[in-house]
Amino acid sequence: MLARAGVASRRGAEKLIAEGRVTLNGKQLDTPAITVTAKDRITVDGKLVGEPEKTRLWRYHKPAGLVTTHKDPEGRETVFDKLPRELGRVISVGRLDLNSEGLLLLTNDGELSRALELPSTAWVRRYRVRAFGKADDAMIAKLKRGVTYEGINYGPIEAEVEREQGGNVWMNVALKEGKNREVRKALAAVGMTVNRLIRVSYGPFQLGSLEKGKVQSVPERVLRDQCGHLMKGKN
Repeated sequence: MLARAGVASRRGAEKLIAEGRVTLNGKQLDTPAITVTAKDRITVDGKLVGEPEKTRLWRYHKPAGLVTTHKDPEGRETVFDKLPRELGRVISVGRLDLNSEGLLLLTNDGELSRALELPSTAWVRRYRVRAFGKADDAMIAKLKRGVTYEGINYGPIEAEVEREQGGNVWMNVALKEGKNREVRKALAAVGMTVNRLIRVSYGPFQLGSLEKGKVQSVPERVLRDQCGHLMKGKN
């Protein structure tokens, strides 16, 4: 319910409860495994949680230099510091690290965010990548088979060389898993050092001509066409 209301992701809501910040009808909750109804009164940090809003999705062109977190322990600027206030509280669908840029999906529905991140959804993430090193057929074949880096296995990655630029190579890269810093680590496993990474699409949603730092709502019809099967009949 907290995730659906846009308070946090499911995992984030569990953490809020574990920290004793959530009450149900005046009593502090110590477990998320409890059934609630529309009649129940739920607060987070003393603030009443209202009825869930209609599910919405936005495209955001994330610039480099922002972290994708609501609060950064190092005090760096976050994606959410830069968003228009009228969006209210939103959650990112996956993340882009500090130095990565491009398409970041945002939603007010924590359950939808989680569903769009799951490997079982099988949405392809596409990137334009500039990396230092030599890109040849053998390297591309290794990525396609899947690689291991620092003990972590990464699934098949499709890579296509676009052009060479000095000691760098521009490539188009596609993958389905979306593990933490996956593109950078997988390319490091084959001897490449990524120095620029731009996500150009996430599933059916494209960065397109969206300007850097801008956010744009996905029309409700498009949201239902593309994500209706993941929204469990809500709204």
